[in-house]
Amino acid sequence: MSLTEQTSDSAPLFSSDSEADGPDERSRPATEPEAPASGVSAMRARLTVFILCYINLLNYMDRFTVAGVLPEIENFFGIDDGKSGLLQTVFICSYMFLAPCFGYLGDRYNRKYLMSVGICFWSVVTLASSYTPKEHFWALLLTRGLVGVGEASYSTIAPTIIADLYVKEKRTNMLSLFYFAIPVGSGLGYIVGSQVSSAVKNWHWALRVTPGLGGVAVLLLLFVVQEPKRGAVEARAEEQLHRTGWLTDLRALLRNRSFVLSTFGFTAVAFVTGSLALWAPTFLFRAAVFTGEKAPCSEAHCSSSDSLIFGIITCVTGVLGVASGVQVSRLLRTKTARADPLVCASGLLLSAPFLYLAIVFAQSSTIATYVFIFFGETFLSMNWAIVADILLYVVVPTRRSTAEALQIVISHLLGDAGSPYLIGVVSDSMRRTDSFLWQFRSLQLSLLLCSFVAVVGGAFFLATALFIEEDRNRAENYAPTDDGPIVVPKSGRSTRVPVSSVLI
Repeated sequence: MSLTEQTSDSAPLFSSDSEADGPDERSRPATEPEAPASGVSAMRARLTVFILCYINLLNYMDRFTVAGVLPEIENFFGIDDGKSGLLQTVFICSYMFLAPCFGYLGDRYNRKYLMSVGICFWSVVTLASSYTPKEHFWALLLTRGLVGVGEASYSTIAPTIIADLYVKEKRTNMLSLFYFAIPVGSGLGYIVGSQVSSAVKNWHWALRVTPGLGGVAVLLLLFVVQEPKRGAVEARAEEQLHRTGWLTDLRALLRNRSFVLSTFGFTAVAFVTGSLALWAPTFLFRAAVFTGEKAPCSEAHCSSSDSLIFGIITCVTGVLGVASGVQVSRLLRTKTARADPLVCASGLLLSAPFLYLAIVFAQSSTIATYVFIFFGETFLSMNWAIVADILLYVVVPTRRSTAEALQIVISHLLGDAGSPYLIGVVSDSMRRTDSFLWQFRSLQLSLLLCSFVAVVGGAFFLATALFIEEDRNRAENYAPTDDGPIVVPKSGRSTRVPVSSVLI
């Protein structure tokens, strides 16, 4: 076996545009224009980012469509808050446990094909979930759990493609655009879900909007997106970096203090956003029912105005939060290399009091509640693009998909995988009667937990700032040891062992 065969197991799946199939730079004629380092033209790179943003928006739109019609789902199936919270929890758990699998595959095989398969499966399962009969709530739980396959295949891989197309300020800008899709897609999920349900008087149709758009996404991935060369734009192609084993990657990531601490900080963001995403529209609706501003749910339909308003606020605050976070970080970078984690910490710490006030004022002033939600969500959204950028510059290119997957597992396992269910269980346990007063009051008290978690998350980002410079320099100057395998005779046949094992 020759030395060049050692990476043959990492060749992309049936790809003609992969990083492994690029032409040999040294064999090109001198008169031929120099191709981009990533192997992708500037126009194709921009189209790729646009398509990835579209799919990211679609994923979050689908995820929060259920939240937009949650009162109707509770009324349809006759379930309590604990079971309602499971709808988000089973999805996040599926997504969380599958993320490492796609992270492992994303570091080794063609990424656009992996995403295409996942999104196709997600679209089919989402459509199937819309036909759940009234007697089979478990079927809705099962299909919502399977939806996590699509998002796991996408969320772990898409940021690494952007990282292989751009560097430095351009990468930050493109990631900002990519993460704009999270709050905008979430807001559209509330809006589309509630308005489609209101228009046809049937919440099932709210789940039938995104599958068709998912089919369009698969076609765009297959025929427009081109796989870039890993690490080439950083003048360190993956062949130079040497891909290491999965356990070696995990050990290296767990020793990376900036990665670990920022992941725990992002876990707090996931906990708060997961809780608010599922329960905020329902909480606002119960507050309006308690104060007499709205009537309770009828047999077939609930008022959708709270989901509509909350969706609009989520869209606007998401755009403002991501844009302001990136801009503040860019300005602070001229003064300190610790700007990114400091901005993330500030966002969480500032969001905590506004979220607390929004929850407390819900029973007395609807306008004040929406104002506090606006500021709380704006500060909370400052983290999205910056956290992704931190991961990409403190981790070497050949470990980024694995790092994305590990961050997804930790942040969701301790964050939004359990927070919607936890909020629902706490609400049920504190409810003394089934009156409108206690339906509102119990959920109000349980949501106060979000403010406390936001403060804890801010502390983790402050700790990240202590190590960010050292870990970034280590990643940028990473040089693997020259420990390539050589052929050594063994019992009449050759075997491959590391050089260090022979030289001891």
